[in-house]
Amino acid sequence: MKIHEFQAKDILGRYGIPVQPGKVATTPEQAEAIARECGVPVVIKAQVYVGGRGKAGGIQFGDTPAQAREAAGRVLGMDIKGLTVEKVLVVPKIDIKEEYYVGIVLDRATQGPVAMVSAAGGIDIEDVAANTPEKIVKQPIDMRWGLLPYQARDLMARAGLPHTVVSRGGAILAALSRAFIASDASLAEINPLALTADGQVLAADAKILIDDNALPRQKEYAGWAEPEEANPLEFEAKREGLTYVKLDGDVGIIGNGAGLVMTTLDMVARAGGKPANFLDIGGGARAEVMRKALLFVARDPDVRGILVNIFGGITRGEEVARGIIMAQADLPKGMPVVARLSGTGAEEGRALLADAGLTWGTDMRDGAQKVVAAVTAAPKTAPKATPRAGN
Repeated sequence: MKIHEFQAKDILGRYGIPVQPGKVATTPEQAEAIARECGVPVVIKAQVYVGGRGKAGGIQFGDTPAQAREAAGRVLGMDIKGLTVEKVLVVPKIDIKEEYYVGIVLDRATQGPVAMVSAAGGIDIEDVAANTPEKIVKQPIDMRWGLLPYQARDLMARAGLPHTVVSRGGAILAALSRAFIASDASLAEINPLALTADGQVLAADAKILIDDNALPRQKEYAGWAEPEEANPLEFEAKREGLTYVKLDGDVGIIGNGAGLVMTTLDMVARAGGKPANFLDIGGGARAEVMRKALLFVARDPDVRGILVNIFGGITRGEEVARGIIMAQADLPKGMPVVARLSGTGAEEGRALLADAGLTWGTDMRDGAQKVVAAVTAAPKTAPKATPRAGN
C-alpha cells in the first residue's frame, strides 16, 4: 500500500527522525494560512503516489503567504503521470547544503531487508544504481535486531558521507530500520536526507510502502488507503471486474490465465520491450469482454502498443478476434495491436484478423517481437487520443 509523503513523515517522526514541520492543504487559501503560520518562506509539494514531482512542476515555492496561495493554485489540480493533485504539503523552506540517500528495501537474494546509503541523494536511486552502482553501499538487516547503530554509522562512513553527518545520519538510519520493521514496510526511504547550511540533518522527503498482507494488523495505516488515488486505472478495473495491474512500460499485455500473462510479460521483456500492465481476461471471455479489455488497456497514456496472447480452451479464438476487430474504431489512431491465438478457434480467429488487415503472431515469441518492433518504430511524440471506454 502506498502512502503520501506527509504520512510517511508522520511515521518517521514517531521514531525520532527529524522532519520538517508542515501541514496539508486542499485549497490555495489553506496553503496561504499555513504559510502565515510558518512565518517563513515555504515549499508547496504535491501529494501524489508517484515520483518525479519536481520535474513535473509539482514542487513550488512561496516567499510570502500570497505567493504560497498562488503556488498552491498552480499545483492543485495538476496532472502528474495520470494522477490528479488533490492536496499539497506546505513546509518551511530550508537551506540545503548537501543531499544524501538512505533507504531500506526487501532484497530477493538475501530474502530480507537491506539498508542502502548513497552520497548521491536528491535524484532517483534507480538512476544511481544503473549508472554509478559503486556509489551505493549496502548492509543486510537481521530482522531480530534491526540495523544496529554501529552498523548504520559504518554504512554512512563507507558511503563517503562527511564525519559531521555520520553520527546523526547513522542514528536516523537505525531509526528508519525500526520504523520499517514495525510498520511491515516493503520499502522505506529518505531522499534526500538533507544537511542544512546551519548543520541540521533531517528527512527532507520520505517514501514508505506498506505490505498489503500486513494491513489487517496495521489497522491505522490501513485506514490511510486511498485506492482511487493510488492508481485510478487499477481502482476502476476492479470496479469493472477486470484483473489488472499497472506497470511502468509502454506495451499493453492481455492474456487469459495468470500464468500465461506472466509468461507474456517475460517474453515482451526478452524481446526488448517494457510491459505496461498485467490484464487477465479469464476463461470463457466473449468478444465484448475482449473489446472492453483492449479499450481499458489503451486508456493508459503510457501504452503505445498492445499484445493479446490467448490460448483457446473455453475462451475461443474467433471470439477474441471479433473483440479485437470491434475495438478498432475506438482505439487511438495508429495504435498497433498484435494477437497470438492458439488452441480452440485459433485458425478461425487468425482468418478473421487477416480479413480485417490486422497483425497476428505465429507464436508467443513472434507476437512479442512484432509488437515491440511496432512500438519502437512509432514516434514517441505522436499525439494520443483517449479511447472511448464503451459500456
